[in-house]
Amino acid sequence: MQAQTAGLSWDEVRGLIQCSGDWTRTGLTRLAGQDLRTLPPPRTGGWTLDASAMGRLDLTGARQLHRLQERLRERGDSVRLGEERPEHMDGLLAFTERAVSERRPPPPPPGPLERLGRQTVIRLGHFWAFLAFIGEIALEALPRLLRPWTIRWKQLSAEIQKAGVQALPIIGLLAFLTGLVIAYQGGDTLERYGANIFLVELVSVTMLREMAPMLTAIVVAGRTGSSWAAQLGTMKITEEIDALRTLGISPFDMLILPRLMALMVVLPLLTIYADVLGILGGMLVADLMFGVAMHDFINRLPEAIATSHLWVGLVKAPVFALIIVGIACFQGMRVKGSAESVGRATTITVVQAIFLVIVTDAVFSILFNLVGL
Repeated sequence: MQAQTAGLSWDEVRGLIQCSGDWTRTGLTRLAGQDLRTLPPPRTGGWTLDASAMGRLDLTGARQLHRLQERLRERGDSVRLGEERPEHMDGLLAFTERAVSERRPPPPPPGPLERLGRQTVIRLGHFWAFLAFIGEIALEALPRLLRPWTIRWKQLSAEIQKAGVQALPIIGLLAFLTGLVIAYQGGDTLERYGANIFLVELVSVTMLREMAPMLTAIVVAGRTGSSWAAQLGTMKITEEIDALRTLGISPFDMLILPRLMALMVVLPLLTIYADVLGILGGMLVADLMFGVAMHDFINRLPEAIATSHLWVGLVKAPVFALIIVGIACFQGMRVKGSAESVGRATTITVVQAIFLVIVTDAVFSILFNLVGL
């Protein structure tokens, strides 16, 4: 049956607001030419809502009637229902009134302090999960290192080649340029005081203690750490890691332990390589621009530089390796959902690894200074 158009009119003399037609969703949409927001003029004796000519009434119509009553009451007019009205009208109006009264306002947006607290709790949760992951690596790695025949040596050699051999060009070039810049900047100042020969100490100490270990770790974190996080994340969303567990193969044996051992071996060697290339770059600038011949530079090295400077730099390398592997594998294994989360894990890996490498290097510098190294 086709819905009749809803109608609304009022009789100011008798004080009647007359509703006609079907007050349903369909009928109200045909209420052309009349705005429901238009109210009758104020009346001293109030208004009677006459629904004797009303056809059908649904929840949409009841909501409109309730709004009309509310607006009249807010204006100060009294409203009462007429005697003749649809049977279910009282029930629908009561339900609408109850639903409106129970509607809760949306919660206010969190303030700066609340947002800071939430982010702090989230970050502490991530840090705690990372510590738990490092502890799990230690518990899994130690028993296997005592049984070397269980280590996947083929996988380990492949990771050494990817993380170490293939990184030689970029690390060598950056270390050489860093040594060159240190010698150029420092030599200009030393030359004013006739102390060019001290370029040997400046370049060597800076490269051995600080620049070579940190530069190597940052390059490896950006190049290898991001690659590992992306690989593990992709394997996670394609369910390859679940497939390994189904076959009885531990993901730790297959994916994490070879990477951990590879970087623990490779990073100290890459640091020594960066030491050599960095000092070579400084030596070249000292010879060409500041009159410190290469043989003088080399002859002064053992006299001016203590071996402790070399060991101070090398001690940092395994710690940096553990940080990079831990963050890369942790973020890769936490990937869930789509490929977008893989990109997010890769970005987080690079940022966190570089940040922690720099913080750890600062902590090492303070500790070594305290113990006189």
